[in-house]
Amino acid sequence: MEGLDITVIAIVFVAIIFLASAVKTVPQGFAYTVERFGRYTATLSPGLRIIVPFVDRIGAKMNMMEQVLDIPTQEVITRDNASVAADAVAFYQVLNAAEAAYQVNDLQHALVNLAMTNIRSVMGSMDLDDLLSNRDAINDRLLKVVDEAAAPWGIKITRVEIKDIAPPRDLIESMGRQMKAEREKRADILEAEGTRNSQILRAEGEKQSAVLQAEGRRDAAFRDAEARERLAEAEAKATTMVSQAISEGNVQAINYFVAQKYTEALTSIGSAKNSKVVLMPMEASSLIGSISGIGAIAKEVFGDGADDVTRPARTTPRSGPTS
Repeated sequence: MEGLDITVIAIVFVAIIFLASAVKTVPQGFAYTVERFGRYTATLSPGLRIIVPFVDRIGAKMNMMEQVLDIPTQEVITRDNASVAADAVAFYQVLNAAEAAYQVNDLQHALVNLAMTNIRSVMGSMDLDDLLSNRDAINDRLLKVVDEAAAPWGIKITRVEIKDIAPPRDLIESMGRQMKAEREKRADILEAEGTRNSQILRAEGEKQSAVLQAEGRRDAAFRDAEARERLAEAEAKATTMVSQAISEGNVQAINYFVAQKYTEALTSIGSAKNSKVVLMPMEASSLIGSISGIGAIAKEVFGDGADDVTRPARTTPRSGPTS
């Protein structure tokens, strides 16, 4: 009875060991490789899996989730011989567990060195100015190169990002002075352009003003000429009418014409700006003749009643003693 108990216990113990060796639980996000006598045979996906105990064994436990890989800082010499320090970060995912396990030894170390080598290669082929201003282009080139290099390992590089690019301190100071000079240059250029545009606008305004003034003078000259032309026509018409009246024997027309010219001459002499006192020697007979001519015109217009206005007062000769 005691020997039977020992045998049963041994059988149970062996069964437990057998089941423990045959049943495997693969967690989500992982993949296990199966090796039979040291040779890869299969990959176990997440879940409850059974293998042949004592024949198959779990070879590698691969994390199939996307992982982050920190790329340490390294010195890079650019194409224009500038020394900069650069570091990066990479994101990768295992697509083929067998290739990642058996195609490369120490996967993460290999990826780090691969990324560092390509960073030196890509950044070393660029000038410093392009290096500092084209990070997106650098990231794209690094992603393409590193992904192609890691593809035989069953790895997918999803992203490569340059975290920091640090030039030497003296180079940073030189760049600061250069940036300040460039800004001062742009400021001077903008100020010069502003002055030029202001002068151009001022010249355009003066030109437009001169054109408008010239047009105004031209219009005024046209109007003055038109006024003089109409005045000359009126004068010619009046002279024609007077001449016609004279030819018909109308003496009043002659008197009217002479009186009008006489009056206009007096008005012009009296209204001159440089004339303050006018001395005009005239004969009394001429003045009386002019007044009589005006009186004749008034008589013609107003009738006989005008004689009392224009006729000079008669002086009764004083009678003296007869001799």
